[in-house]
Amino acid sequence: MHMEEGRERKNRNNNYQYMCVYFTQAMFMLIPQFFFMTLGITGAALYLIRLARGPHVTLWDKNNNPEPWSKLDPTYQYKFVAINTDYKNLKKEGPDF
Repeated sequence: MHMEEGRERKNRNNNYQYMCVYFTQAMFMLIPQFFFMTLGITGAALYLIRLARGPHVTLWDKNNNPEPWSKLDPTYQYKFVAINTDYKNLKKEGPDF
């Protein structure tokens, strides 16, 4: 019983590999599409990981730090791309918390 399942699984893997090779040989114009789709999916996944890890203003732990934005330095660049703002030259406005 177990050997038959292993054979079926091996045949399925071989069929999948055969299909991939067949489609890339038969329709070689799809290779750039596969490349850019893989690139886009990888970029989207990395961007979601970046959003989950930072900036440090996100409220993952509300009990220990209910206002994490008050601890940020005004020169901290929290945006992904800052076009018009030079965060290095900003001066702190307001009291320390």
